[in-house]
Amino acid sequence: MTATAVSRYTDEQLDEIFTPVYARIAEGAVQREQDRSLAHDEVAALKEVRFGALRVPVELGGYGASVRQLFRQLVLLAAAESNLPQALRVHWWFVEEQLLAEDGPERERWLRAAADGVLVGNAISEPGVGAIDRYSTAVTPDGSSDNALRLSGTKYYSTGSLYADHIVVAADQDGDRVAVLVDADADGVTQYDDWDGFGQRLTASGTTEFSDVAVPSDRVLGPGYGTPGRTYGTSYLQLVQLSVLAGIAQRATDDVAGWVRDRTRTFTHAAADLPRHDPLVQQVIGRLSATAYAARTLVLDIADQLDHLLANDSGDAELLDRVEFDVARAQAVVIPTVLDATTQLFEVGGASITSEKLRLDRHWRNARTISVHNPLIYKLQTVGDHVLNGAELPYAWSAGRR
Repeated sequence: MTATAVSRYTDEQLDEIFTPVYARIAEGAVQREQDRSLAHDEVAALKEVRFGALRVPVELGGYGASVRQLFRQLVLLAAAESNLPQALRVHWWFVEEQLLAEDGPERERWLRAAADGVLVGNAISEPGVGAIDRYSTAVTPDGSSDNALRLSGTKYYSTGSLYADHIVVAADQDGDRVAVLVDADADGVTQYDDWDGFGQRLTASGTTEFSDVAVPSDRVLGPGYGTPGRTYGTSYLQLVQLSVLAGIAQRATDDVAGWVRDRTRTFTHAAADLPRHDPLVQQVIGRLSATAYAARTLVLDIADQLDHLLANDSGDAELLDRVEFDVARAQAVVIPTVLDATTQLFEVGGASITSEKLRLDRHWRNARTISVHNPLIYKLQTVGDHVLNGAELPYAWSAGRR
């Protein structure tokens, strides 16, 4: 099919392109976990089929996918490898920002770059007390030219940047917060795979150092994420995390169901001769499957809202509040149900289900780790305050000093 023949690829067409890639990625998931081997080959496979171009219009070389179609694919990718949608999280925000920008050469330049396979990572959070309004990472005049700039600073949780071609960096410029786009291989950029969390180990969420990096003036993108006021970006980025949880629940269901089907060993007091015929075991599998379905359904419902918002008016205060509110409420449903299901899955077998060869514990560890983004206790408080008192929803979330 030629790029000019359609305005948007269908789900069936996207599945035909991406499903074989997901299958190959899934085959090595356990081994990568055991070896702590970063998914460079897997990212390369996604770049080959231009996965990062899902939202790019067809006339610019992309697939023209809706937000719903994007998140449907992210759930499927997360089921194959939960680290990858998180690693690409800011890439989708960057593409969305280009889609919302005014027509012009810069917009077309970056959308065509995404269509060609270019991926964008991030370096936003800082160690210590650094937060949205007090970054130590700074952009300063070069001195050699009126338009030349230099970037210096240290970032942590640089998710996906080791897989990326460019990095969106949050920095201070004369007291203002700006987003700067830096080439990942630029002189002065040093990246470390030192993320030491017990889950989502392959997201490349380590430290990035910027030492006097040359930045062309046209790479200062504006205020970017963290700008005061309402934005679609917080719900959009949070929804990526929820799509990861939905994918984890589906992969856990598939892994455990496959293990039970092949198992002949059971307990002397079990209700059936084979585990797959045991109603108690069936109940555990049923809970896992229901969790995956519920999480996916909530993700796609919010994606529909984002589709409507972005297609009509990305600045509509009422629509922005509605989707932000619903994402927060969805967290309160998806997080505990996925964590509970990925804990209860071990009830279907004895000690053998804890084998390191299976690595079924990775599902809970990954779910637990992805769930600490914008912690649920704070989201629930904002939901309750909004319901009771009509309080405004906080949009700009940042870690550091209060």
